[in-house]
Amino acid sequence: MIYNFDEVVDRRNTDALKYDALQPRWGRKDLIPLWVADMDFRTPSFIIEALKKRLENEVLGYTMKPEAWYSAIINWVDKRFNWKISAEMLTFTPGIVPGLAMVIQSLTEEGDKVMVQPPVYHPFFLVTQHNNRKVVYNPLILENGQFRMDMERFKEDIKGCKLFILCNPHNPGGRVWAKEELQEVARICYENQTIVISDEIHADLTLPPHVHHSFATVSEEARLNSIVFMSPSKAFNMPGLSSSYCIIENDSIRRIFSAYVNGSELGEGHLFSFISVAAAYSNGTEWLEQVTAYIQGNIDFTDTYMKEHIPAIKVIRPQASYLIFLDCRDLGLSQEKLVNLFVDGAHLALNDGAIFGKEGIGFMRLNAACPQIVLKQALGQLQSACQKDQDIKR
Repeated sequence: MIYNFDEVVDRRNTDALKYDALQPRWGRKDLIPLWVADMDFRTPSFIIEALKKRLENEVLGYTMKPEAWYSAIINWVDKRFNWKISAEMLTFTPGIVPGLAMVIQSLTEEGDKVMVQPPVYHPFFLVTQHNNRKVVYNPLILENGQFRMDMERFKEDIKGCKLFILCNPHNPGGRVWAKEELQEVARICYENQTIVISDEIHADLTLPPHVHHSFATVSEEARLNSIVFMSPSKAFNMPGLSSSYCIIENDSIRRIFSAYVNGSELGEGHLFSFISVAAAYSNGTEWLEQVTAYIQGNIDFTDTYMKEHIPAIKVIRPQASYLIFLDCRDLGLSQEKLVNLFVDGAHLALNDGAIFGKEGIGFMRLNAACPQIVLKQALGQLQSACQKDQDIKR
């Protein structure tokens, strides 16, 4: 089947956060929304059809996790990441951020230290702070157009931390971590008795020729000292179903976490979450190949456009996902003026890089998972706004 990613789908007035929150957040509706991390492509038909089929039985009663949910995940993880797991290792969570909160609450105490690596997906430090834990910041280094870890500083910052939240692949930078990097992280964290939480929600959107390494697979130390979160929500554009899961190989860690989840009645899920996951993983290979190819084309287009028309904005090419971190520091603007340039000048809604930590100041995050005609219009508007800004400075 050939999927049409050029189709412009009207999502307005459906309570879509990306569209219907423009007015309350930016005070205007005339913005092209390239911010929230979902796609503007139709959710795959095989997922929609699976949900419709279930609705033919018009009783939406209590439900249990079907065997198809377990088997689909087990087979997918084996096929995609060469990781053999069992059903006992799986725990449903109603989204990865809620899952992070559940880990923090079950495996740490108030005041404990949790390390993150800014610039990074901001709920990592927000959920830590909201649970009265202390955030330790271990900044990444931008070098030759990609982020890397500062391992010497990592060794110092990790001391005394109960948890380390790893963004794997990285958001917003799109970095796919090398196996050797992850092995070093695993060794250091194991030696310091710091449990690693690996958020791998963007793993299925790893772009060729890059290869994603699920953290627990890189070494024995990683296997015994990690909690890996995954979900089909990004890859198959179904985040509204709030369905994710974690994989824990270490029996003692899993017992503590499971006791908290079961005691709080947080792991039951809902019937659509199970049906959609099974449908995505059982039928999604071809769709995923096509959508990643389209996303790669949009990334190529954005990179070329910036180099030719807006060279002051540098594209940090993502090795995974459809999120592009734009280095706008050469524009010479304060963060407030940079945001105003995008919003009031270009009429675009992007993520302010500063939300990912102070290391994100001077950056903006662009979501390229949209029809290319929309992306072309957005970049054209940005070019015009930048040119006008330069003319005013002259």
